[in-house]
Amino acid sequence: MKVLQVINSLHTGGAEKLILDSVPLYQKKGIMMDVLTLKKDKTSFYNSLKQQTKDKLKGLTVDSVYNPFLVFKIIPYLKQYDIIHAHLFPTLYWVVLAKVISGSQTPIIYTEHNTHNKRRTHFLLKRIDQLIYKRLTKIVTIADEVDINLKKHIKADSKKFRLIHNGVAVDNISRAIPANKDDFFKGSDHIITQVSSFRAQKDQSTVIRMLHHLPSHFKLLLVGEGPLRNDCEDLVIKLNLSNRVQFLGLRNDIPQILKMSDFIILSSHHEGLSLSSIEGMASGKPFIASDVAGLREIVKDYGLLFPEGDERKLAEIILRLADDPIEYSLVSNRGVHRAENFNIDKMISKYITLYQDVLKETKK
Repeated sequence: MKVLQVINSLHTGGAEKLILDSVPLYQKKGIMMDVLTLKKDKTSFYNSLKQQTKDKLKGLTVDSVYNPFLVFKIIPYLKQYDIIHAHLFPTLYWVVLAKVISGSQTPIIYTEHNTHNKRRTHFLLKRIDQLIYKRLTKIVTIADEVDINLKKHIKADSKKFRLIHNGVAVDNISRAIPANKDDFFKGSDHIITQVSSFRAQKDQSTVIRMLHHLPSHFKLLLVGEGPLRNDCEDLVIKLNLSNRVQFLGLRNDIPQILKMSDFIILSSHHEGLSLSSIEGMASGKPFIASDVAGLREIVKDYGLLFPEGDERKLAEIILRLADDPIEYSLVSNRGVHRAENFNIDKMISKYITLYQDVLKETKK
């Protein structure tokens, strides 16, 4: 079985991290799997995957991933693989159009990572979207909310769908040796960490403003990159919090940072199925998330939830946990237990079964 994973790039992000973590595991199970990115960038994820993978890792362009002529660069790959497995927009469109133009019979599996997107609210784009999705062989949804919303959007045969939760290499997190606190702040400080890209969806500004409601020995680490990082840095300066916040950029030692932290947070406006939330719970530290679609389903009854954008309530939860070691321990242990349900090995097994089912169906 030869499978090609196609994605926009290997920049930081949940879908990209999934490729990084899963492809070497597929290969260990005997699946011949290559990776094709629209964007030809040697990012940290790219370099890491290059070291781990034994098969091909290629990119198509150094220019915009929204260039429709990428369709013609994808066409030759359709003949080389038994299955094309696509992720994210515009990869979704370009892969489907490549199949239509070429007349290829290669099945396309698409993993939907998001609960919604702007195309679904625009009349013309919604119709185009529906036509594209209906050309797919199978659609994988990563969470209940994602599954419900997408089925409403495209109104396709339910047999086309398969719900497979994203997985995390839980053991890599739980067995990590904690980083040294003194490399960031004082060893006696309480460190709060959020790992996420700097986009409007992730709402780092709420987490930054939260510090004003906490004593000075509570410090914040923000891990990731993105277009709104500069805005968040400006907010830190404006609120006079520069001595309490560090921006770490992209890191290869996230498991160690999580294990060193005292509290893990994800303040998002919405999620699909957040790998960061599972990694946070796997760290054995209390995980706190905004009460929104895509997080509520994973975190409720295991971690703790706060009202979206409510920095005061978030601060209250952190103070309560800091003052109550029993609740701190209970929340931490519940999170570890919850994370085991999303072990990446379970996800890999379900995808392999899906690949096998698709190949059987195409041979009929």
